[in-house]
Amino acid sequence: MKIGIVNDVPGVAALLQRVVGGDPAHRVVWIAGNGPEAIALCAKETPDLILMDMVMPVMDGVETTRRIMATTPCPILIVTGSVRVNANRIFEAMGHGALDAVDTPPLVSDKSGDGFAPLIAKIATISRLVADKRGGRRMPEQSGLTPPPHDRLIAIGASAGGPAALATLLGDLPGDFPAAIVIVQHVDEQFAAGMATWLNQGTALQVRVAAEGDRPRVGEVLLAATGDHLTLKTPDRVGYTVDPADYVYRPSVDVFFHSACRLWRGDVVGVLLTGMGRDGALGLKALRDHGHYTIAQDEATSAVYGMPKAAVELNAAVKILPVNEIAKELVDFVSLSG
Repeated sequence: MKIGIVNDVPGVAALLQRVVGGDPAHRVVWIAGNGPEAIALCAKETPDLILMDMVMPVMDGVETTRRIMATTPCPILIVTGSVRVNANRIFEAMGHGALDAVDTPPLVSDKSGDGFAPLIAKIATISRLVADKRGGRRMPEQSGLTPPPHDRLIAIGASAGGPAALATLLGDLPGDFPAAIVIVQHVDEQFAAGMATWLNQGTALQVRVAAEGDRPRVGEVLLAATGDHLTLKTPDRVGYTVDPADYVYRPSVDVFFHSACRLWRGDVVGVLLTGMGRDGALGLKALRDHGHYTIAQDEATSAVYGMPKAAVELNAAVKILPVNEIAKELVDFVSLSG
């Protein structure tokens, strides 16, 4: 995998180059000391992955990510001094298409190299994501029985570009929106709680991370919050599971969509937003085939047109909409179905 490094501190850039060079399957193709240089180098040779610093002079990582994803899109991993301190900037960068974030490894690490492990693990996961062509395993066929009427559920999946799309969608929903909402966003568990807080600031609904045994409720938004899969374990309770253990997407949108299709007793609306890969496409198709309403974000407003594109190709979406029109569609749908 070809990797580009964007960091204004020569010592850190050299450290990242050394970490990347520890795997013969990866090689550094260029190093940029600032945002404009990274944009120019990316245009000349677009890598398979960019390790992007968040705090830089001239142009920060948020704006650099935005410009690269608008002109020469490619996977971007934020590597920053502190994920916790820079959480808000990271969510902005993810809104423009960055995939994930990790703390910069310590310049002085012990001989075991354990300080490099989180970064190495993130690179390995993204490498699998880039190479993955399966779009997830085929899930078991669902029964044709329709469960008895119950509350409405809005099931939303998102990945790269998701935070901004979710902020737009949730911000446009009224506080008395008459449906429960569950979101599966590909996000590292260390800042899932921060993302819930960030989203909560811009919506009249209550956003919080989903805990084992939580019941989806009207007026509340549950956000998947661990590296395991969020799923419906009973018709009205969510929980986490490690299976399927071999999924590159963790938490998986497909896993939640299929569980909603199988167990939720009432109307489900599946919404698949911007993201890299194919996660959620098969689940959205299962929901549509089971008679539920489904929506995919359109290409023009998607930071990364991967997941919704895969859904459109499967004819999984009843409607394909710009992100700023999805909330109105949801309000209209639940009003009519009520």
